[in-house]
Amino acid sequence: MNTSSRPTRASRAATPRHRFARTRSAVAALAVAPLLLLAACSTGTSDAADAPAASSGPADELRLGYFANVTHAPALVGVAGGQFEEALGDTKLTTQVFNAGPAAIEALNAGAIDATFIGPNPAINNFVKSNGEAVRIIAGSTSGGAQLVVREGIDTAADLEGTKIASPQLGGTQDVALRAWLTENGLENDIQGGGDVAVTPTENAQTLTLFQNGELDGGWLPEPWASRLVLDAGAHVLVDEKDLWDDGQFLTTHLIVRTDFLEEHPETVEALLRGEVAAIDWLDANPDEAKTLVNGEIEKIAGKPLSDAVLDRAFTNITFTTDPLAGTLNTLLEDGVTAGTTTEADLNGIYDLSLLNKVLTEAGQPTVSAAGLGKE
Repeated sequence: MNTSSRPTRASRAATPRHRFARTRSAVAALAVAPLLLLAACSTGTSDAADAPAASSGPADELRLGYFANVTHAPALVGVAGGQFEEALGDTKLTTQVFNAGPAAIEALNAGAIDATFIGPNPAINNFVKSNGEAVRIIAGSTSGGAQLVVREGIDTAADLEGTKIASPQLGGTQDVALRAWLTENGLENDIQGGGDVAVTPTENAQTLTLFQNGELDGGWLPEPWASRLVLDAGAHVLVDEKDLWDDGQFLTTHLIVRTDFLEEHPETVEALLRGEVAAIDWLDANPDEAKTLVNGEIEKIAGKPLSDAVLDRAFTNITFTTDPLAGTLNTLLEDGVTAGTTTEADLNGIYDLSLLNKVLTEAGQPTVSAAGLGKE
């Protein structure tokens, strides 16, 4: 794997203004057109974020989003295993499945869903664009499980010049990671698909088909899609994202909620969190049954189950945790700036982990940190 002597993301988080001299011009070029399209204002914590929640009691209904990915196993288990329904009690649970984060954010902003499991970068972008008003991160879910997988003949970053590489959706977490890594390795790219590498946002199932047909050269993908390209289509791993982070810990999925829903129905949000904690506990205690349950849900949604080999490889690459790894968030914001999908901003107030920590304390589990970026 070639990372052009790229520093670890943890070291970049400690010095967030650091950039390779080689990539400064590429970052500047990326910043102009994309920011006109995806412009957002710098934010701080609003007065409303500090105000006590005006609860109107438990909600009649909770509308929850998630993806049919192994990286969303806590959501798949919580729905299929009944942990969410049991915790929510009289509150009706309805669900909606998305392909990638920006589509889930669009639904959240439109009021079509109340909460969603999602990758970090779409949540960051929405927080920034709304001046810190729209969403709160209330829990982690999954660490790990994203890789850049490519065809034969691509063995270094330099070999990617002139190729076409997929990501699940423009502005999604894997899309941002891909664009930031390319830029830091001296490979220009832009959101129109130009540059040294044509980044092509593509639905995951289509990515597999197009790769098999030779129309794509690879993709930066979450599990199980990275494993599917490797085991079902002959790809190999060029970058395992865990190698870019100290201790191999990076956020793939967390749980967010509309701020107004959190303020109006904290009891319902707390119940959702109890369901998530129960689902993760069950996942950790029953790994074989968990694979079967998750695969069954993926089959219902996608119409076809995963092979045992794909499931085993995918589960090996991920860790389920309610810790949102808040200390990595400013680095993820910086990656979004490099990718051209967001702007520099103050993320203070993006977390509200107070209800999660209440649930964890009651369950006798360690509490988690907001790293100075919100309530805990």
